Amino acid sequence: MSDDIQNAYLKRAINELSALNDEIADVAAHSGDSALPVLSSGSPQAEILMVKWSASIAERQEGVAFFGRAGSAILKSVQRLGLDPLTLYGTLCVKSEGAGFHEDWLAREIHIVRPTLIVPMGEPALAAVNQLGFPGSTPLEWLPGEVQRWTPASEAIVVPDIDESLDEQHAKRAFWSAFRALGDWHLAQPPY
Repeated sequence: MSDDIQNAYLKRAINELSALNDEIADVAAHSGDSALPVLSSGSPQAEILMVKWSASIAERQEGVAFFGRAGSAILKSVQRLGLDPLTLYGTLCVKSEGAGFHEDWLAREIHIVRPTLIVPMGEPALAAVNQLGFPGSTPLEWLPGEVQRWTPASEAIVVPDIDESLDEQHAKRAFWSAFRALGDWHLAQPPY
């Protein structure tokens, strides 16, 4: 019985994300942006939702969030922390340069996925998450690596932008110092 319920929730999430992606593609096509929109990646029922402001060149070329160097760095980091990559969902605030930031799209993704942890990457992504005015949310502060209560049902860990952290050693250390809090957070979750 519980498998049937779980499958029904998964099917609903897939359908809702598919409809949202169709809407994003339609708006992007009519925005004058010749590039593909960059759509999310990961599980539609992820425990952890990562959000960064905009796409890298590799992400724009493939049309997939967290593709390329950023995705590889995240994958290595979560494996090092003992997290299952299938518990992640990655998205962007700006999915199409021509369409700009649509806060409704990000809010809908969060509502559909229902993560227990949101990870804004960089100050622009943090500002976007705070701008959502998500029901029951408390504004997040720029406190990299600290667990903060975001809504009654979810927490947040703010980290530096992964794209800005890949090329300089000090920036890599700052990112890793904040990001490794995900491992401690995950270990503290009840085992169900």
